[in-house]
Amino acid sequence: MSVLLYPLSTEKALNMIDRNNTILYIVDYRSTKDQVRKEFEQTFAVKIASINTSTTMKNTKKAYIRMKPEFKASDVARKLKLV
Repeated sequence: MSVLLYPLSTEKALNMIDRNNTILYIVDYRSTKDQVRKEFEQTFAVKIASINTSTTMKNTKKAYIRMKPEFKASDVARKLKLV
């Protein structure tokens, strides 16, 4: 089971990449922050500073993944072809 489903590419999410060094991802509803952290760090070879999650009215879960300062969210966004 993959925890990470897909990245969001809304205007707000793209602004967060530059301003906050944060990637916004839709994750599996049943996943925990530790599962999201493990899979994201293994997939993109980065270190995560913090993860905040929220659930939407459509029963999806958003993960706000902030990376440590030595890693750039814009590099991950290029790999995902968001930018």
